[in-house]
Amino acid sequence: MFSVKLSVLHIFIILWRYYTSTGQICFVHPRKFLVTVSEWTRSIGRRKTKVRMPEIQLGAHTVRSHGVKVARTHMHDWIILLLLIVIEVILNVIEPFHRFVGEDMMTDLKYPMKDNTVPFWAVPMLAIMLPLFVILVYYFIRKDVYDLHHAILGLLFSVLITGVITDAIKDAVGRPRPDFFWRCFPDGKGVFDPVTKDVMCTGIKSVIKEGHKSFPSGHTSWSFAGLGFLALYLSGKIRVFDRQGHVAKLCIIFLPLLIAALVGISRVDDYWHHWQDVFAGGLLGLTVSSFCYLQFFPAPYEVDGWGPHAYFQMLAESRNVNQSNGLNVQQAELESVYVDSQHCRELSRVNTHDSSPILEGTNGRMGY
Repeated sequence: MFSVKLSVLHIFIILWRYYTSTGQICFVHPRKFLVTVSEWTRSIGRRKTKVRMPEIQLGAHTVRSHGVKVARTHMHDWIILLLLIVIEVILNVIEPFHRFVGEDMMTDLKYPMKDNTVPFWAVPMLAIMLPLFVILVYYFIRKDVYDLHHAILGLLFSVLITGVITDAIKDAVGRPRPDFFWRCFPDGKGVFDPVTKDVMCTGIKSVIKEGHKSFPSGHTSWSFAGLGFLALYLSGKIRVFDRQGHVAKLCIIFLPLLIAALVGISRVDDYWHHWQDVFAGGLLGLTVSSFCYLQFFPAPYEVDGWGPHAYFQMLAESRNVNQSNGLNVQQAELESVYVDSQHCRELSRVNTHDSSPILEGTNGRMGY
């Protein structure tokens, strides 16, 4: 006895296929029919399993298995990153615009020179290395090279685009820093042109050059570019906007933004920037980081906000391929059923011819 779980609809489809292909119902041996039906239903189950396979799979897409493929796909993006680095270096080398600074303007530019509370080397650590560390930790947990690659690419684009825009504006505007007087006149004695009344600085050239780069704040823009990207990245991963009302998730998201804000405040406290410089730098960094994040990831409030666009595109393509393969297999099985039915009909004719001449004559008169 064969126990086969088959719906009435599937049996009807098979019998109808037999009838439409042969013109008659082929009476095959029950055992053979049940075996054929059983194999067909099992193949359907296998195809359904294959269609459902492209789901969220931990460890399915690692650096070793898909890293080279993903990197090659975005090779032009990495080339653009290298060009941005070259542009950033050039912008730091060229001389900024020397804005006119009269004697009456020095009143707001006589703040004392102080050391940086947040040194220059600490900015890349906060804006790049800290988000990169979080991204790598998530990769070791998730094992998703798509997320790793696009997060790193988005982070670097966010920081470098922000840096290029910031330094380009710095060089073009040439706004003096709040401590410009002491940069220009280290001895405290102001010297001005007798005709134009412009400053005639006597200080160190490199210090004076840096004194013309107040707007916007580079520390602030870089910090908000990197830490703002990190905040968006974390908001998608921990699903802050899942409508569950977990305020603790918001505290995690606000922490990188708070660090970036404190960096900006330190620039005002150190008299390296005016408050307008810090405000503009923070706004610039957040804007660029948002654009760069949305270029690679869905918005954090969306259902699929936890993963990159490329990952879901890959799943969709895999699902379409599996569905196409399933349809091809189903067509091949139907053709196999048709061939079996033809073979069955031929065997039936041979058996009738050998066993019953009367039936042969009857069939001949009926035109078969």
